[in-house]
Amino acid sequence: MTTGLKKRPRTKTKRGSSSTPCSVHDCSACKIRDLTFCAGIEANELSDLSSISRRMLFAKRHIIFQEGDEANAVFNVTRGTVRLFKMTQDGRRQVTGFLLPGDFLGLASRSGYATSAEAITEVELCRFESDKLETLFERNRQLERRLFEIVDDELAVAQDQMLLLGRKTARERMASFLINLSEREEIRGGRDGAVYLPMVREDIADYLGLTIETVCRTLSQLKREGLIRQSAGHEFELLSNQGLLEMSGPT
Repeated sequence: MTTGLKKRPRTKTKRGSSSTPCSVHDCSACKIRDLTFCAGIEANELSDLSSISRRMLFAKRHIIFQEGDEANAVFNVTRGTVRLFKMTQDGRRQVTGFLLPGDFLGLASRSGYATSAEAITEVELCRFESDKLETLFERNRQLERRLFEIVDDELAVAQDQMLLLGRKTARERMASFLINLSEREEIRGGRDGAVYLPMVREDIADYLGLTIETVCRTLSQLKREGLIRQSAGHEFELLSNQGLLEMSGPT
């Protein structure tokens, strides 16, 4: 099987700060609060969290941080889609994940960020300075425990990705990818079986370890077989969850 990890011309990205100035984030008014580590905490605790958070906006294709940058903050995605990626020594890119509202960036980082993060769409983030967050955890162990649970979930996702790249065929990888995105969309209030793919085919290829041609060919095959349908633009509908589950192979 051919691999997607080859040098390709890259879409120009922009390095810079948010498109609008940072502002204090009101955690009590957060629309995705139930998806984050602050779910279920008391009003006074939300006030403490709001005091150390800042709202940031990034335009499409802006770099949020780069691999190796000082990891002095963690971020919660509140709107939009973020791409995480690493560059190999020979200049190839490996996409390591796509983050949706409710997901965190930079949790597992210590001295420097382990990946780069880029806005695929316009993205809104909630930024927490690491030292202030640690101080808050000293007063609120419930928040700390919840954040550790999120880190554990991230590790499980990384293990699933290793299985995806190491042992599955192109069709199995694509089926697994679509099912996973559909489940994540449903948790966030999306329609059952609906999938939104704002990323380009190159991103999907670099995530699944395939070529762009293989990604396009596999999606076309799934459409012809009546398993998926492109409803509009970046929106897809999974027409047979059972068929895709069977195709996705062992978990």
